[in-house]
Amino acid sequence: MPALDDPQTRAALAAHRAGALRWLGSGAIAVVLGVLLAAAAVRIARDGGERLPLAGVVVVALLCGGSAAAAAGAGGLVRTRRWTTALAREPWRLGRLRVAGPSVLHVEPAGFDEHGDEPLRLRLSSTAVWRARAVQQLADAEISYAPVAGREWVLTADGAGTLFGARPRAWRG
Repeated sequence: MPALDDPQTRAALAAHRAGALRWLGSGAIAVVLGVLLAAAAVRIARDGGERLPLAGVVVVALLCGGSAAAAAGAGGLVRTRRWTTALAREPWRLGRLRVAGPSVLHVEPAGFDEHGDEPLRLRLSSTAVWRARAVQQLADAEISYAPVAGREWVLTADGAGTLFGARPRAWRG
């Protein structure tokens, strides 16, 4: 059964898409506000009015921050689309998550033998602190995971309410 048939997966993808849209929308709004503030400051200065203190700094902050937020939102939408497409054809695989840090994740597939099998070694794709903490709270938990691209995996757990992207980690042992 494809992972996308699971209602929790659909809800998690919808939440991921909504977050991406929030980032994209807030970034676009910040850029528009930066442009409007710049136009207003130029108009006031040209008409002989008093210069707006810190207007330049605020404009640069709005434009840079808004552009970064919009880019993050657009990337999130692309990621959500890629995950949706992959999860429509891939089933969830069950395993246990071992966490040694935010960038050191081991997934032991169901039926894992410590002496003969190798775990799936991953690192979390996101650098967001709240995502790293959420994954760390899943240490030793039963999780669902699926490949979504050649070198990308998606992880989730019952009740997590979201999906976590991960990439293979080179083993240094």
